[in-house]
Amino acid sequence: MKILIADDDQISRMITKAAVEQSGHECIVAVDGDSAWQLFKEHSPEAVVTDLMMPGLNGLDLCRAIRAAEEDSYTYVILVTSHGSRKDVLAGMEAGADDYVTKPLDPFSLHIRLLAAQRITSLHADLARYRSALTEQARTDPLTKVHNRLKLSEDLGGLHVGDTTGHNYCLAMVDVDNFKAYNDIYGHQAGDAALVAIAATLSGQIRASDAVYRFGGEEFLLLLREQSAATAETVLERVRSAVHDLRIEHSGDPDGVLTISAGISAFTDGHRATTEQLLHEADLALYAAKASGRNRVALADSFRAE
Repeated sequence: MKILIADDDQISRMITKAAVEQSGHECIVAVDGDSAWQLFKEHSPEAVVTDLMMPGLNGLDLCRAIRAAEEDSYTYVILVTSHGSRKDVLAGMEAGADDYVTKPLDPFSLHIRLLAAQRITSLHADLARYRSALTEQARTDPLTKVHNRLKLSEDLGGLHVGDTTGHNYCLAMVDVDNFKAYNDIYGHQAGDAALVAIAATLSGQIRASDAVYRFGGEEFLLLLREQSAATAETVLERVRSAVHDLRIEHSGDPDGVLTISAGISAFTDGHRATTEQLLHEADLALYAAKASGRNRVALADSFRAE
């Protein structure tokens, strides 16, 4: 573990440092509370051994600052007191300390507490990883592995937080043409495989800053950041062509292969629409693309002249 020692007394620091290093841990040393806080922010240690009384932040204030700063990580805090009075111990625990030792420091007592710290911080690290994996899973479509509607709602909401001036983006509603007929002819297992291949193609044709979401069934939605309607149309033509080039056989389609149609709406300086309106406009543009023959890209009515 990486362990931060905070103590203004030089002899106490030396004893604690020796005990920590003898236990096999990496040691960072601070001479007062303020420098301890700075070192904590720079190094993110797994454990902190802090004196109760120090210049600057005292041990209690340091505990409170550490607990307030924590998100997914957890730092095990051991408070060092001069006499171990009940009042000091209680104050330390209320401030966020996990354990305490008294001066003069017994290296064996500290070693035992560091073993407990290692177990606790390791458990918290595992829980943080599981939490992150579950969060990602909750926002991912289980079949195609692209984002789902929950993630879409979060991302669209984030685009409209604060001042959006100068931050244009486009939405593209994408639908697989004649997909019901494909499922009827080839079966749902083949249909699922086709959706996986198309989703991978959509993801491979856009920038890392953009995103693909499964909107429902055979519908996908693309979020294209910092794009105009014209540049988004170029992107979607490339996407449409890439899906066509997969050459997924479809005897029920006039082209003989699976194709997609797309409708594009744009959030621009002259069109600061709500996300609901943009989704509706993209859907109408998709309907227009379907009505005019499928396997094509259409812009929302407001941008056809661009």
